[in-house]
Formats: sequence, C-alpha cells, structure tokens
Amino acid sequence: GDKWEGPVKVLVDPLAGLILRANKSVTKVLATGKGSCDTDDVFYPVYCIGGEVGYKTCVPPKGGCDEGVECPKVGLITCDKDAGCPAFFQDGATRRDDEISGAVVFFLALVILIGCLVGLVTILQKMLMGVSTRIIYKATNINGYLAMLIGCGITILVQSSSITTSALTPFVGMGALRLEQMFPLTLGANIGTTFTGLLASLVSSSVASLQVAICHLFFNITGILIWYPIPFMRRVPLAMARTLGKATRIWRGFPILYILVLFVIIPIILFGLSSLFEQDSKGYTVLGSFLAIFLILIILWFTYKWIKGGLKESVVESFENRQRRKTYEQALPNDIDAIKSELARLREHTGLPEAEADETEDEAEVDIEK
Repeated sequence: GDKWEGPVKVLVDPLAGLILRANKSVTKVLATGKGSCDTDDVFYPVYCIGGEVGYKTCVPPKGGCDEGVECPKVGLITCDKDAGCPAFFQDGATRRDDEISGAVVFFLALVILIGCLVGLVTILQKMLMGVSTRIIYKATNINGYLAMLIGCGITILVQSSSITTSALTPFVGMGALRLEQMFPLTLGANIGTTFTGLLASLVSSSVASLQVAICHLFFNITGILIWYPIPFMRRVPLAMARTLGKATRIWRGFPILYILVLFVIIPIILFGLSSLFEQDSKGYTVLGSFLAIFLILIILWFTYKWIKGGLKESVVESFENRQRRKTYEQALPNDIDAIKSELARLREHTGLPEAEADETEDEAEVDIEK
C-alpha cells in the first residue's frame, strides 16, 4: 500500500524539501557499519555526474552502481525525485559544509518556532479575555481518562504530539486550562504520536519496524500506568511542574538555564564519562571509575545542601535579586522622566531658578542610580 502521511506533513513537507532534505540512508549505513561520513568514503565528497545538479545525476540508485560505471554520491543532504535538489544542496560539498548548512537551518527553525509561539500566545491573550477564559475552563473540566482520549485523538489528526502540547501550553499559562487537565491531555498526546509509527509499520513488509512501533506504544502506556492511575504518583510530576513554574516566575531567565543544564551540560558529562569506559584501556577505565565516584559524591553533597544546608533558600534569593534588579533597570528611565517632570512642575510653582533646578535634577538622577 501507499505510505501513510499525516496532514501536517502533507502541507509542510513540500516547502521544507525546497530548503533541506535529509538523507535517511546515512543513519542506516552508520548503524550497520557499512560506511562512514569521512572523506573519500560512501558519502563524501558529494559528487554529481558532469557537474549537473539534479536527482538523476547526484543521487545513486538504491541497488548501488554497477562496476565500471561512474557513480554519484550525496551526503547528509540529498535530493528528491519530484522536487529536485534543495537550496542547501551543493555539488562537491564536504561533511563540514553539510553540517554548517544543517546548523543554519536548525537556527532558522528555532527562530521561526519561537516567533510562532510568541504570536500564538499574543493572539490567544487577545482572544481569551474574561468570559472566553471561563468558558474554556469549564469546558475542559472533564474526566482525566476522557481528556487522555481527546489528546490522543488530536495528535492522531495532526500526527504530532509537539503541535498538541505547544498549542495547549499557552492556555495553561493564561489560566484557561488547569494543570491537572493538561497532564492527561499530554499523556494522551504521547499515545497518539505512536500511531504514526504503527500506521507506517503496517504498510511496511518489515517485521522489525512493527516491533519498534509496538515497543514505542507500550513504553508510553507503561509510563501512563506508573504516573497517572495512582493519585500519589500523579502528584509527583504535577508538583515538579509547579516548582518549575514558580522558579520561572521568580526569575525569567530560569527556563534558559534549565534547558542548558538538563539538555546540554548533563548529557555532555554523561557522554564523556561513558566514553571513557569504551576505550578498551585500563587507564581510561580507572579514570572513568574515579570520575563516576566523584560525580556521585557531588550529587549527594548537592542533595544534602539543597535539603538541609540552605542551598535552596540561597538559590531562590539569588533568583529574586536578579529579577528585582532587572525590573528596576527597566523601570529606571520612566522613573527619571517622572522625577524630571515633577521637578519642572515644582520649578514653575516655586519660581526656582534654572541653574538651581538643573543641579537639583542632577542630584536626583545620581540618587536614583545609587
């Protein structure tokens, strides 16, 4: 049968294909150990027959090239049979060229994503004022398991759990949707996103693809069984979400710090630590063991200081001071203008000379800056 494609992919994929199209065979070749991305190997440098950029001249056939026949090569970025080669495709490109192109596209995607989210929140704030917010609040006050089915159904329709959660999260921030209702909707979205893999595996002749899709489904179902049916366990992720929300309210820069620590710094540390044990060297193994013990001791020390040592209070106070300082800096120009206008009014009322009034304004500005 034909390959299943969700409605969002049908709308977005043609436009994305004009900018960049990933070569999915790279992952398969690297996983099976049949090649690498090094120069003069399977993928690099990119070569188009006769220097003509196009699908037939740049993309090698699926079965491989016959012996003695000139064979093209594509790297991380490939061409499409119908749409042709994307804008970032380059004949003769090296691995570094494709990596730079990918980084540029990733940055542009983040900018567009953030812009769309900001626009979405702004529009929702304008639309959901007063009565509308109360209507949505009451309409979403339904049974958690029914909310889970709704989240699953929405995700099946749009074929993306990210779209579901990104669209509903601003409602929680504006108070139109309770956190307790958002939780089952998110869990349902996680179930709905597995149907993409299931539908794709059903139209595939590969048994392995069906096994992976079922594993993905049962992984999410197991997580739901652990964290949702039991009220005590349900309160754990809700409490964590509220804690993160309070930290963001205290200091607006906390989300950036949270993302950097949890998704960049910690994975780099764990990856570097695990790589020491994979070098097949006693020296690296001993070094990795010492670093692992040292890391465990740091975690235990941090936990103790956070619970008993007053570290939590110190961090909260530091966040409050940072946010307070930023608020004062933003309000300082308006405060100075207000003081100047007030001094001008007093000068007109009291008949204070210009020179003395200017000195008084300068002294007021110095006092504010202090």
